[in-house]
Amino acid sequence: MDDGARADVAERLLDAYASGPIAPLTATYPGLTLDDAYAIQQAQITTMLGQGRTIKGHKVGLTSAAMQRLLGVNEPDYGHLLDDFFYLEHTPIPVDRFLQPRAEPEVAFVLAAPLRGPGVTVADAIGAVDYVLPALEIVDSRIADWKIGLLDTIADNASSAAVVLGSTPTPLAEVDLRLAGGVMHKNGQVAGTGAGGAVLGSPINSLVWLANTVGARGVVLQAGHVILPGAICAMVPVAAGDTVTATFAGLGSVTARFS
Repeated sequence: MDDGARADVAERLLDAYASGPIAPLTATYPGLTLDDAYAIQQAQITTMLGQGRTIKGHKVGLTSAAMQRLLGVNEPDYGHLLDDFFYLEHTPIPVDRFLQPRAEPEVAFVLAAPLRGPGVTVADAIGAVDYVLPALEIVDSRIADWKIGLLDTIADNASSAAVVLGSTPTPLAEVDLRLAGGVMHKNGQVAGTGAGGAVLGSPINSLVWLANTVGARGVVLQAGHVILPGAICAMVPVAAGDTVTATFAGLGSVTARFS
């Protein structure tokens, strides 16, 4: 796929926010490659930055073995978090800014120092983390009916849409993220459970993977940025009037309200 074709696909995805979801890219563009998909993602981010928006972090997706089996892949993907993705907990989030929103619980890293890959180790990653927070990621798809493959979701900025962070920071040394269990409630009912070990064995492994993967593409994870390493359980659809809470052992809770 040449640069012109990549730009056309990026424009279609940007237009989808106004015109509605589009057909799966992998069906429409059978020759689509991994490099094409990341280039399409980056083209959209470049447009967004030109509109005055800023990058506040990154997210990692497809970190569970179940999701990787479902899509027939053996590694995660990543996307960007923009400044206007962030909402305060308990503050109503308007669902009309999304197309097909779903929520999932994660433990967010906030970096104290940059991480520049490749070559980042677990020790490097641990040393760069300032603290962790309970988080809810709102994912969305501009692909109709969430019929996504790996290349679809990569081109779609890893289905990134919004983030709600909890307000209780916890130093990394005070919690074993592999064993930290979490429960997600939707409208008072249990909607999912899991533990940090569901995320590549440990969310730290996800952070290492991200730093090395984006580093190979010339991207540095910056101090102060938020990193979402992956969900501990399956996502749930959300609509106006819904309330979703994620509670993590030793980390506290975070609540998102949708209006």
